[in-house]
Amino acid sequence: MPELLHARVEACYRQAEDFFKRRFPRPEVSFRLRGLKAGVAHLQENKLRFNLQLYRENREDFLRQTVAHEVAHLVAHQLFGPRIQPHGEEWQLIMRGVYELPPHRCHNYEVQRRQVTRFIYRCACPDGEFPFSAQRHRLVAQGRRYYCRRCKATLVFSGEQRLE
Repeated sequence: MPELLHARVEACYRQAEDFFKRRFPRPEVSFRLRGLKAGVAHLQENKLRFNLQLYRENREDFLRQTVAHEVAHLVAHQLFGPRIQPHGEEWQLIMRGVYELPPHRCHNYEVQRRQVTRFIYRCACPDGEFPFSAQRHRLVAQGRRYYCRRCKATLVFSGEQRLE
């Protein structure tokens, strides 16, 4: 499956080379990206990271749009240097002129949010309920204190948890 993605990266580079009449160094390609982002270009390292889950769920658009989007970042960086805006006119030129694609900044793929546990903390206020993340709950267990901005009381774990 990632073979198609690698082939699309190569095709995007060849298009850019034909357009600009120069060679570009090929990036390292990784599939270790999770969460909301479909792809990330690491300009200094000449590296692309892609979200394999979003690729599987949106294969056609991902290959066409997302891969070109990320390659365009690296090409723009190599052509115009580090001082350009990430989605500025240079990047847009490459998206429109080289790839003939709309320069969309963000994808609109459905992203499955995983359920997370919230730990409920309370203060003296009548409606003082504060859902803490697992990380913040751990910090409290290690001695960190959090305070209500209204009543200034220390927030205390209620013993309740809920899935969100």
